[in-house]
Amino acid sequence: MSKIAFIFPGQGAQYCGMGQDFYEQTRIGKETYDMASDLLGFSLPELCFEKNDRLDITEYTQAAMVTTSIAMMRVLEAEKGIRPQVSAGLSLGEYCALAASGVMSDRDAIRTVRQRGILMQEAVPAGIGAMAAVLALDACKIEEVLSSMEGVQIANYNCPGQIVISGKKEAVEAANEKLLAAGAKRVLMLNVSGPFHSSMLTGAGERLGEVLKGVEIQTPQIPYVANVTARYVRDREMVKPLLKEQVYSSVRWQQSVETMVADGVDTFVEIGPGKTLAGFIKKITKDARVFNIEKLEDMEAYFS
Repeated sequence: MSKIAFIFPGQGAQYCGMGQDFYEQTRIGKETYDMASDLLGFSLPELCFEKNDRLDITEYTQAAMVTTSIAMMRVLEAEKGIRPQVSAGLSLGEYCALAASGVMSDRDAIRTVRQRGILMQEAVPAGIGAMAAVLALDACKIEEVLSSMEGVQIANYNCPGQIVISGKKEAVEAANEKLLAAGAKRVLMLNVSGPFHSSMLTGAGERLGEVLKGVEIQTPQIPYVANVTARYVRDREMVKPLLKEQVYSSVRWQQSVETMVADGVDTFVEIGPGKTLAGFIKKITKDARVFNIEKLEDMEAYFS
């Protein structure tokens, strides 16, 4: 049976002007941004649409990305009647998937990622941690190299040929040399503000767990795929523990896509800035259709 999945990008896809046409030309888009502004106490349109030095700072990026993707999703649902059978998001994007699945309200998703961003930003002093993308080396080989090292681990299984590692700066740099020697085509240090999805953020995950105690969680109306397990979540009791663990655990995106494909998903609708996930999916499976919604005109092009 054919199934549609809504998928949502994570941190790093943001850019100035993202979602501006949804805000200026649709009632639901405007209401979503204005709701987030009232909720957080600063202007989301100003943050997202005007040049500033905050959009790329984690504590602001996360709220901006989630607000933008949720606004786009709600407009798509209302104007085109498109509904998914499953949802998933890469790292931060998992909170949009929670909103899509009815697990968390839009307000709670935005409010929670604001706190998540602050906790992750403050977790590790600048310059102590690092991340790097490893290109064209099998995941099992990377796991083998890292198994003999301390202070570095796999952060993201993005797609075949692209794995991200994370941890202490010196350990990541040492791993880079070993991975190149093991056959990696390239290893690129990433311009990020912290060693995300590594054990260095365990404290941030624990503190997020405290934040989540005050968040209302509903039973999923449709299943979503958790980053930590790459499996469907249908039980609301699983949501908070997985979100806490997600902060310091590997993001199993490739495995998540494989789970959805095995379940009959043949159409992926990427909602949010950029086309990062579409690129990953095309490397994971050749058979799926992938649509990108980041401009109003995309909705008309794909779903008119």
